[in-house]
Amino acid sequence: FDREIKTGAKLQHPNILSLFDSGEADGLLYYVMPFVYGESLGDRLQREPMLPIETAVGITLEVADALGYAHSLGIVHRDIKPDNIMLSGNHALVADFGIAKAISSIEGGAKLTEAGVAVGTPLYMSPEQAVGDPAGPTSDLYSLACVLYEMLAGSPPFTGANARQIMARHAMEQVPSLQVIRDTVPDEVEDAIMAAMAKV
Repeated sequence: FDREIKTGAKLQHPNILSLFDSGEADGLLYYVMPFVYGESLGDRLQREPMLPIETAVGITLEVADALGYAHSLGIVHRDIKPDNIMLSGNHALVADFGIAKAISSIEGGAKLTEAGVAVGTPLYMSPEQAVGDPAGPTSDLYSLACVLYEMLAGSPPFTGANARQIMARHAMEQVPSLQVIRDTVPDEVEDAIMAAMAKV
């Protein structure tokens, strides 16, 4: 827990929700983050399933900048999804760097971070994560493309009755065209999503 939280604390970027402190008190582990005046992207999408194209692209660019910074330090998020993107004012903040991994390690689930076991949220999980392969920067970009797709289409690119079905669709099916759902999406935006969600 301490190692993963310290990794997250190294990240100092305007679009990453920082960690102030962590430790143990009365046998309980804790971490301290700033209070965010705003809401998660997940909350926003509950109210407004399809965002304006300019807003969706702006959020994506800020998250991509944060991920690029983290990746340059060798840190992969592994769980990019709307609930881990906070909206404060007109800015996006990526939350939970390393925290999911840290919590899994104290719950006896250290194996969750090793090869061979899937880690992440199925609606946004890259095919390599789904089969338990190591997650690299391209996994985060795949997940971010899924989030952008949802902001523009009103639903994630792949859904299903259960996690296994969703992960199988990610691994095997072609991404549905955004422009069929929303013909005002520019070609270059759809092309970027398709490139980030390529199977190889």
